[in-house]
Amino acid sequence: MAHVLVWAAGAIGGSVGAWLKRAGHDVTFVDVVAEHVAAIRDPSRGLRITGPVENFTITAPAFMPAELSGTWQQIFLAVKAQHTEEATRALEPFLAADSCVLSLQNGLNENIIANIVGRERTIGAFINFGADWMAPGEIMFGNRGAVVLGELDGAITPRLQALHAVLRDFEPDAIVTPDIWAYLWGKLGYGAMLFAQALGEAGIADCLARPELLPLWRRLGEEAIRVALAEGVRPRGFNGFEVDAFRPGASEAAARASVAAMSEFNRGSAKTHSGVWRDLWVRKRRTEVDVQIAPIAEHGARHGIACPATRALVRMIHEAEQGTRPIRDDNLLELAREAAT
Repeated sequence: MAHVLVWAAGAIGGSVGAWLKRAGHDVTFVDVVAEHVAAIRDPSRGLRITGPVENFTITAPAFMPAELSGTWQQIFLAVKAQHTEEATRALEPFLAADSCVLSLQNGLNENIIANIVGRERTIGAFINFGADWMAPGEIMFGNRGAVVLGELDGAITPRLQALHAVLRDFEPDAIVTPDIWAYLWGKLGYGAMLFAQALGEAGIADCLARPELLPLWRRLGEEAIRVALAEGVRPRGFNGFEVDAFRPGASEAAARASVAAMSEFNRGSAKTHSGVWRDLWVRKRRTEVDVQIAPIAEHGARHGIACPATRALVRMIHEAEQGTRPIRDDNLLELAREAAT
């Protein structure tokens, strides 16, 4: 039995923690939403997982950060990327002497975590399942997806293998890798497409399937792949996203086939829209764009790689956050035109 502290019980942390708690692990949740914390620890309510995959409810210890005491050997960090530094500093006092932080996030947040707690106490993870925080005490789990764990230096260590055994109680097909950065950079290419989807009304599958947007998907994917290669990383694909289809010089036919596969993968999910879309238009809050997507262009600039599509996407997301750009499917056509210049 693992003793796990899940820091942030939203769509990602809540899903993983709920499955592990049901499997018999000792799971404690931390969250900043008081109503959510109260629901999780209330025996009459609990944390409900709903959706087409499974429906169940668990009750577990749950706290606001100021209420917490004790130490844990395994802390799963699942905050939004822009809150990584603040959350890592807040959780540091709860790390045991030989403990580690597992980043269950999107982006390259492992570097931020490692700068605070040390690289030797940081483990990376790549995740691609679909889930949404619906209300206090309720998470909709839309579909299973890839789960990959890896040490930052590529070593296959006993603690990584132990974590893998634990995470398989959440995702039976979870794997370990000697190159977690390959998956994280691969997710950035796909993630840029999800941020673009968030500018419009159509869901992920329908948005990807729009034939007139294929040049946009190619440009966003290629920019991320080019920068990753310049960084010395060979990105890995997953769930329909084929890296070779977006490499410089790849054929249009290859990209079209990959986009079709991604669309098909997402069409089978009850999670129709990205978490970015929900942040913008449902929860009316800032997105992860500055910490997740903007670094593609920032890293690219250091290598002399122009990333016009990425920079335009970041700007348009900011406009949507500020309320100066309304939601409309034509936003993606505008982005495509600007990216092509």
